[in-house]
Amino acid sequence: MMRWLLWLLAGTLLGGIVHLVAVLILPSTATQDAYSRLAPMAPVNAVATVPQPVPQNEVMPFMDPAFASAVCRYDLTEGPIKLTVPVSLAYTPDSRWRNRDQFISGREEIVRFFTAKWKRELDYVLRKSLWGFRANRIAVRFQYECHDAAGQWWRCYGNELWEFDEQGLMRHREASINDVPIDKCERRIFGPRPDEERGREFPLR
Repeated sequence: MMRWLLWLLAGTLLGGIVHLVAVLILPSTATQDAYSRLAPMAPVNAVATVPQPVPQNEVMPFMDPAFASAVCRYDLTEGPIKLTVPVSLAYTPDSRWRNRDQFISGREEIVRFFTAKWKRELDYVLRKSLWGFRANRIAVRFQYECHDAAGQWWRCYGNELWEFDEQGLMRHREASINDVPIDKCERRIFGPRPDEERGREFPLR
């Protein structure tokens, strides 16, 4: 009996070593990984559009022909990199907002708004739900939780209206939001939305 247990332990250990070696070697030997397949069309550290998929000739699997795709191959040979994205470029230069009791116009004011928001609303976690859409307009409802510098937690309930231009940039946004103080133990929104939450309405209250 002991001999069989030793053989079983040795086999398990050997299988683990083989698996670990295979995982470590695979990236350097694979020739059809995503990075290699995109190399002919995407220069390093630059964004490039991906051709629309056609039957039997997709650059990457599971591409949706209804969407335009772009990729960027980053060079990590010298270690991890930190990316910053100019969020304001998602809005038209003359984008007009109403957020609660604030009236905002243009990208510079949008940047100032977000800068102040992220200093005030800490550990912010958001859930949004599509309410309806028509042409270039979308309506959503949302809830998010955050705490302030004093440690008070809040759940914020809101409705938003968006309007986009011909390039897909947001040119008009209106948001009505109500804040409800909660205890930390009352939180119900944590991290990215898990798969089991997708497609489900969140509670009204």
